Amino acid sequence: MTPTSLPFGIDMGELRKLAATAAQIQRTPAPDNTDGLVPAISYLRVSTKDQATRNGLEEGLSIPAQREAAQRKADQLGAVIVKEFIEPGESAKTAQRRALQDMLDYATENPVQYCIINKVDRLARNRLDDALIHATLRDANISLVSVTENIDETPSGMLMHGILASMAEFYSLNLAQEVLKGMTQKASMGGTPAKAPLGYLNVRTTDAKGHEVRDVTIDPDRADLVKFAFTAYATGNWTLSSLATELEARGLTSRPTPARPATPITTTALHKILTNPYYQGSVTFRGVTYDGTHSALIDTETWLRVQKQLDDKNQRGERPQKYDHYLKGTLYCSCGAKMMIERPRDKQGDRYEYFTCSGRRKKNGCTRSAIITDRIEDQIESTYNTNSLTAAEADRVREVLGTVFDQLEATTDDERSLLLTQKEKLDAERLKLVQAHYADAIPLDLLKSEQDRIRTNLDAIEHRLENLATSYEDAHEGLDQLADILTDLGDVYTRCEPAERRILNRALLDKIILDDEDHVDYVPTDAVSVTIAQARATQPPDLGTKTNLPRHQAGQVSNFSSLVVLRRSFSNPLPPLKSLISRVLRGKKPLVGRHHPTVRTDSRGPVVRNSLQSQTRLSFPNQERVVADYLDGVPMKEITARYGIHRGTVHQITRRAGVPLRPRGFPDSIRQEVAKLYSEGQTIVQVAARLGISYEGARAGIVACGVPLRPRGRQPSKR
Repeated sequence: MTPTSLPFGIDMGELRKLAATAAQIQRTPAPDNTDGLVPAISYLRVSTKDQATRNGLEEGLSIPAQREAAQRKADQLGAVIVKEFIEPGESAKTAQRRALQDMLDYATENPVQYCIINKVDRLARNRLDDALIHATLRDANISLVSVTENIDETPSGMLMHGILASMAEFYSLNLAQEVLKGMTQKASMGGTPAKAPLGYLNVRTTDAKGHEVRDVTIDPDRADLVKFAFTAYATGNWTLSSLATELEARGLTSRPTPARPATPITTTALHKILTNPYYQGSVTFRGVTYDGTHSALIDTETWLRVQKQLDDKNQRGERPQKYDHYLKGTLYCSCGAKMMIERPRDKQGDRYEYFTCSGRRKKNGCTRSAIITDRIEDQIESTYNTNSLTAAEADRVREVLGTVFDQLEATTDDERSLLLTQKEKLDAERLKLVQAHYADAIPLDLLKSEQDRIRTNLDAIEHRLENLATSYEDAHEGLDQLADILTDLGDVYTRCEPAERRILNRALLDKIILDDEDHVDYVPTDAVSVTIAQARATQPPDLGTKTNLPRHQAGQVSNFSSLVVLRRSFSNPLPPLKSLISRVLRGKKPLVGRHHPTVRTDSRGPVVRNSLQSQTRLSFPNQERVVADYLDGVPMKEITARYGIHRGTVHQITRRAGVPLRPRGFPDSIRQEVAKLYSEGQTIVQVAARLGISYEGARAGIVACGVPLRPRGRQPSKR
C-alpha cells in the first residue's frame, strides 16, 4: 500500500494496517551485478521546469549535483545504486508524483536496503506525506538516508527527521504566503502580477541602478488585432464565431510556448478577451480590481459597449449555434417561446430555412408547425407600416423630444458637476478600503464586494460623463430626420438590408409575435411605448423647468426622464441612430459579412475565409436585368441567388423603376400547370422539380386549384 491508496483523514488504525503489510511483501532474488554490494535506490528532484533545463542543459545543474552526492553516499555505505528515479520540475507539496510512486512500487517489489535522497525536503514538503512515505519504506525494510542530514533510525535521528519535515512544510507555506503578499502589493500599485493577456508582452529590463524591472509592454504583432476585435464587436454586427473566424483570417494567434505552437484563437478564448477588464486599464487579482499602470488598448466607452452587446445577445438568444437571421432573438411564438432558425436539406440536397417554436421542442403544449422564413419576412414587410406614426403624431414626438433635449442641455453643467463630485467621493472611498485592508481591518470577501460596488458605480459615472460630452445639437439635427422616418416605417424597413433591419427592430421593438394564423403583433420597447403614449396624448406633458436627479441603483447617476430611455440596446444610442438614418436617406451600406464568400487561392493554397468587404450597389445593366427578370415572373428566390442580393434590394430597384409589386404566389397559368401534372399522377416533388419551383409553392398551387391532395407516398393506380 502506498500513501495515495490511503483514504482521507488517516488515523493510527490505518498506520497499523499499513505496517502489517510488511509480512506480505514477496521478495525477489537480488540482482547478480551488485558484486557483493548492498542494493540501493536514489530519488532526485527539482521544483521547477526552469531548474530542470537551466543553462540549456538536458538535466540542468541541480540533478547532476544530486546524482554525484548520492553516489558518494552510496560508496560510503558500501552500496550500489541499482535504480534511479528523477522528478524534473515537480512540487513536493503533494505525493501525487509519477517518479515517487514508481519508486515506492519498486521498493515494495524488489530487494533494496537503502533509499538515498539529497535532503528531506526533496522527498516531501508535507508532514503527513513524509510520515506515510517513511512508513512505506520501513515496511519494506528500507532505510531512508539523507546525503546532508543525519536521519538514521536512532531516537535522535528520528527526532531530527521530524524537525526537518516540519521545517520543510513551514518553508513551503511561508514562501507561498510571501509570494502572495508580493503579488497583491504589485497589483495594488497597478502592476501585472501574472502573465499578461494576449496583446501584451511581459518584458524584463534593468534600471539605472542595475536592478531588474519586470514590466508589461504592448505586443506590436497582436495589439492592433485585439483592438479591432473590441471595436468590431461593439458595432453589434458580429457574433463571437464570425469574429473569431475573421481574426483567424487576419492572422491573430496565441503566443507560442516551448510546449505548444501558436494556434488561432477559439470562440471561448475570444470571449475571455472581450470580458477581460485588463484591456481598458484595470488589473484584477483575487477578485479585487485596481487601476493598472499599463497602457490600455481600448477606452471605457468601447469596453462598456462590448459588455452591453454581450449581455444583450445573451438575453435575446442571438448567439448563433449554427445559423443566423436578422429576426433571430426578436421573433416569438404566440405561446411566449422564442422562434429558432433551422436549415435542413431536402431530398435534392438543397437547404431551406424555416422558423420553429422552441417551446414545442420543450413540450410546453404548443402545436405550432414550422414556417418558411420567406413567408415570415413577407408578412412582416407587409405589416411593418402599422408601427408608423401619423404626421401629427410625428410632429408631437418632435415637439416633446425637442423640449426634453433643451432641458437636458440646460442641466448638463449641473449634472456634470454632481457626477464629478460623486466620482471623487468614490475614489476616496476606494483608497480608504485598500488602506483598511492592508491594516487587516476588513476581511478579503468584504473588500471584494465593496470593490465591485465601487467599480460598477464608477463605470456608470464615466459612461454618463462621456455621454454628456456629446452635444445635444447633434440630437436636434437628427430629430427631424427621425420624425420623417417614423411616418413611413414600412418603406424604410423594405429598403433596409438585413443588418439594418436588425438595428431597426432592436431599436423599436421588444418582440415580434407570430400567432397560429400567421398574424403579426408588434411589442414596442418601453422607451418607444412611453414616447408614443406622449405623442398621442391630448395634453402636452408638464415637463417643468427643473429636472430631478434621483439616485440610481447602479451608479447614483441622474435618471432624467423616461422619454429618453434609449439605452436598452445601445450604451449611446446616438451613433447607431444617426448611422441608420444616414444609411436610409443617403444609401450607404454597412460593412457586413457575406454568408457565402468566393473561395480564393494564393501561393499557399486555398484561403480559408475571405476578409469582409463593403457591399456595393449593382451596376445599371444588372439593375435593368433584375427589373426584366422581375417582370418575366422569375421567382424572388432565384433573382436573389442569381445576383447575390437581398429581396429588399429587389423591391427597392423595381420601385425606382416604377414597376408595381407582383401579387404573392404564382400566376394562374403556372398553378393550372401544377394542378394538371399532379392530376396526371406525378408527385409534388416531381412537379416542383419539373417546373423549377419549391415544394411549398407547388403544394399551394394544387390546393388553390381545388385538386384534392393524395395521401403521402401513394400515386393513383394506373388501369
